[in-house]
Amino acid sequence: MAQDGNSGTDIAAADSSNTGHGTEHAVGTAVVARDAVQNPGFPPHRHRVTDLDPKKEKNAERTVYTLFYLSIVGSVWAIAAYMAFPIVPEDIESVRINNLLIGLGLALALLALGIGAVHWGKALMHDEEGIDLRHPVRGTEDTRARAVEIFDEANQESGFGRRSLIRNSLIGALIAFPLPAVVLFRGLAPEGQNPVDLLKHTMWEAGDKLARDPSGLPIKASDVTIGSVFHVIPEKLAGVGHSEGYLEEKAKAIVLLMRLKPEDLVEDEDKKDWSYDGIVAYSKVCTHVGCPVALYEQQTHHLLCPCHQSQFDVTNHCAVIFGPAARPLPQLPIAIDDEGYLIAQSDFREPVGPSFWERH
Repeated sequence: MAQDGNSGTDIAAADSSNTGHGTEHAVGTAVVARDAVQNPGFPPHRHRVTDLDPKKEKNAERTVYTLFYLSIVGSVWAIAAYMAFPIVPEDIESVRINNLLIGLGLALALLALGIGAVHWGKALMHDEEGIDLRHPVRGTEDTRARAVEIFDEANQESGFGRRSLIRNSLIGALIAFPLPAVVLFRGLAPEGQNPVDLLKHTMWEAGDKLARDPSGLPIKASDVTIGSVFHVIPEKLAGVGHSEGYLEEKAKAIVLLMRLKPEDLVEDEDKKDWSYDGIVAYSKVCTHVGCPVALYEQQTHHLLCPCHQSQFDVTNHCAVIFGPAARPLPQLPIAIDDEGYLIAQSDFREPVGPSFWERH
C-alpha cells in the first residue's frame, strides 16, 4: 500500500493478478511515491546595494526621476521638431529630416520612460520573495479588507506616495509622452477645413449612376441577381486622379449593393422608395471604427465586418445584431433611370463611418 503525502490515506497498487506474471503487485504501480520531493523553500535573501547603503538608494532615486525628466524632454523635442522642420511637398530631404528628428524625440521619450520604470522597480521598490496563494474569486470580508491593506503596503514599499520627485516626474512624463502623437495626427487633417464637415458628405448626388469598383462601369438593375453583391462607387469617381483625392473620396463613398427577394425586406414607411425591386445599397464603411464591411452571407442576409465582428441585418435596414458597432450602416437611396441603370436619389441622409464623427 502507498500513502498519499498530502492526505495521509493509503492508495492501493494496481492488481496484476491477471497479467500472468504470478506476482501480487507489479513493481512501480503505486500512484503516490513515499519518497516524494520536498519543497526546498526559498534561497537566502540577497540584499541589494540600495537596501544596504542610503547613498546608493538616493543615487538610484536621482537616476529614476532624471530619466523621467529626459522622457519629458524627448516628447517636447518631438513636438518642436514637427513644428520647426515641416515637410515641404516634393522635397524628400525635408521628409527625411522631419522623420529623423521626430523619431529621435519619440525614441528618447519612450526609452527613458521604460528604463526609468524598470530601474525604479529593480533598485528601489520592495524586494522580498513571497507566495501568492490562489483563492476563490469573491473573498471574505476579512480578505477584502486585507486586499486594501496590501495596496497600502504596496504604496509604502514602492515609495510612490513618499518619493514625490519620482512620482511627479513619472506623471509629467506620462502626460507629455502622448502629446507628440496628438500633434502629428492633428496635422493629417486638411488645413482650413473641419474634418466633421468633410465626413458628413460624399460624392453621391442625385442622378449619379452606380458603377462597379474599380472599373467604373455602370450597373443595370437586370445585372443584379438575387443573392449577388456588388462593390459600388459613383460613376464619376473613376475619372478622379489619385492626386485629386481619389482614395479619400472612395473611402467615404464606397457602397455594397445586394438584391434580395422583395418580400424579405422589412422597410420603414419613409424608406420604402429607397430600394428598387429588392435591390438595396448600404455604405461599406463600418460604423464602429471605419473598417470595410465586405463579407455578405447570402442565406442569412447578414453583413460582417472582419475587424471586430460587427454584424448587420440587410433585411432590416442593416440594423446591428452583434458586435461593437453603435448604429446601422447608412443606406444610399437608389432608383432606376430610363435606360435601366441604377442611380442614386441623393447623397447619404446621415454621416458615414464611425459614430464618433457625429459627436461634434
